[in-house]
Amino acid sequence: MEAVRASAAWVASRSSHVKVDMLEVEKVVDKIQGNVPKVEWDFEGIHYFDDGPLTVQYLFVLDALNFCFWPDKDLSYDHLASGLKLALEKDKTALDADRLQSYTGPQLRQLLNWPRPLPIEEERVRLLHEVGMELERSFGGEAANLVKSAGNSAATLIELITRHFPGFRDHSLYKGHQVFLYKRAQIFVADLWGAFKGQNYGEFHDIKSITIFADYIVPAVLRELGILKYGSNLSCSIDSSSEIVPGSEEEVEIRACSVYAVEKMRELINKKFGKQLLSIDIDLWLWSCGVQNMALSHHRTLSIYY
Repeated sequence: MEAVRASAAWVASRSSHVKVDMLEVEKVVDKIQGNVPKVEWDFEGIHYFDDGPLTVQYLFVLDALNFCFWPDKDLSYDHLASGLKLALEKDKTALDADRLQSYTGPQLRQLLNWPRPLPIEEERVRLLHEVGMELERSFGGEAANLVKSAGNSAATLIELITRHFPGFRDHSLYKGHQVFLYKRAQIFVADLWGAFKGQNYGEFHDIKSITIFADYIVPAVLRELGILKYGSNLSCSIDSSSEIVPGSEEEVEIRACSVYAVEKMRELINKKFGKQLLSIDIDLWLWSCGVQNMALSHHRTLSIYY
């Protein structure tokens, strides 16, 4: 997504709380010799997959809810993915558009087999309703129709998602400039591409246009690698688990500079080693490193976008 790349670069060039250390970018690229370990999309076996439209429905609902797990120290993405998978295996209609419009908070918890209120539960329920209503109104109730209407273009699919589903409009204002990050819309495309191995519903002629998915974990890994450098006040806030205000300069800089840093990594790998890597592959590698080292301090922001 060129809008994401351009706005991330704009923020990185003006950032005061977060800096991208290009010397460290080069060190990391040289250390891995341009070889990013390949991480399979479903490497933990936690996702539903039946090679058809129901998988697309599952992935769209999954990514509608894929945000802000950290307030509950026991909750993770794995619980969401596997909970929805088990719910579908028990009842193939669990994620039908009309059902999505009627779920309450307690019913969503029951669907996920989670024993207590979810973080920002009311927003999760609202987004389920939004997805169900708009799928029914504009796409015959099926996320597969949404994907088909994009004509195998990742960029077009993201444009359709953000036009029809306000809950995916991951925008921020930074120093009077609009910043686009689109984490959940882009990760839906990546999930389709990974699940269907680039075929059928996962076939996109412009998959290279996708950037990384600016979340909590990838910035923490980039910081650990020395690629992201935080100012002293921001470092103290993160290391003491203080909340970072959504839409603040600090929060936007963390996410935008993460996107920019990985784009610089990708460009340098191509320049030095002649390898054209996808941002998706780099993201999966960094994210898997992060989930294997959960002791890493990450920023804490109450947000529906990641």
